[in-house]
Amino acid sequence: MTLGPDHTKRVVALALDLARSGRTDDLAEFLDHGLPVDACGESGDSLLMLAVYHGHAETARMLMERGADIDLRNDRDQSPVAGALFKGEDEVVDLLVAAGADLDAGTPTARQAAQLFGRDL
Repeated sequence: MTLGPDHTKRVVALALDLARSGRTDDLAEFLDHGLPVDACGESGDSLLMLAVYHGHAETARMLMERGADIDLRNDRDQSPVAGALFKGEDEVVDLLVAAGADLDAGTPTARQAAQLFGRDL
């Protein structure tokens, strides 16, 4: 069965809510049924961006294990690691840095965000 554009948009919106709220197992089920791991919402926020921005390390780890692009920037040119730094989510920042996140990607870069907020990388 193929989903039409309206249904596809709704499925992506539901998945984004799952990432935002850290519902790892439910989100994994969406991925198991064919949702792309780098699905994005209307503002370009990916599943990973929302998971890390809201401090959900387990969800972020699951997405990265499934091949999520750790440097995928949103429509405002923000990277997941910079977003996590902005929110003070140290655990997910460490996770992204350990996975090789590009600290010089996006606007501001993660390095600039860390300096702005007096944090170490």
